[in-house]
Amino acid sequence: MEDIRGNLSKINRQISDAASSCGRSADDVLLVAVSKTRTPEEINVAIDAGVTDIGENKVQEIMDKYDAVKPVRWHMIGHLQTNKVKYIIDKVSMIHSVDSYKLALEIDKRAANSGITMDILIQVNSAEEESKFGITMDETEELIMNILENCANIRVRGLMCIAPYADDPEDIKIYFEQVKQQYDKFGAIDHPRLDFKYLSMGMSHDFTVAIEAGSNLVRVGSAIFGERDYSKK
Repeated sequence: MEDIRGNLSKINRQISDAASSCGRSADDVLLVAVSKTRTPEEINVAIDAGVTDIGENKVQEIMDKYDAVKPVRWHMIGHLQTNKVKYIIDKVSMIHSVDSYKLALEIDKRAANSGITMDILIQVNSAEEESKFGITMDETEELIMNILENCANIRVRGLMCIAPYADDPEDIKIYFEQVKQQYDKFGAIDHPRLDFKYLSMGMSHDFTVAIEAGSNLVRVGSAIFGERDYSKK
């Protein structure tokens, strides 16, 4: 458990250094600790060490851990099936992985039933990898406009992307930069339910490069909690 505290200190320093290198403050970057396969006890150690936001890839893990974890903001960062939205609509503060109008309609319906406005990010697959979810850059505007016109209980807060893996993260910086350009484009639009605040880019192996490219929200898991042991799940 001490490793978690030490790892967080190291990551916070790296965030600060990356932000400073491009004239920004560490306070401008939100760290979301990704707790995939981790126990509530491990998550609570991270929260005690200063983590305010937890990200999960699977609906079932949110449901299993929710009551055992100390008060924290939960983020749904993995692929979300429409039939699972109802289970987390009242538990998460933001859904990062909206990649279809069908999913947005379901989120809107469930949010309306719960009397809330749900914050979402549009997942963009800037590298157009077949193995990853997300819409293409060219599809982004149509999806955002459809949501604004027809989903009164959704607020679009920004974009999310997962870049291809590279041994040298500098090699994939261009994909982050492309999404940052999209982010700036839509952030300039004036609409009451289009409030771009978050550019969710960067994970354990590439978050410093993502910050340099403009990310202000990083999703870090193994660099905090250690390598995952999938045999436990």
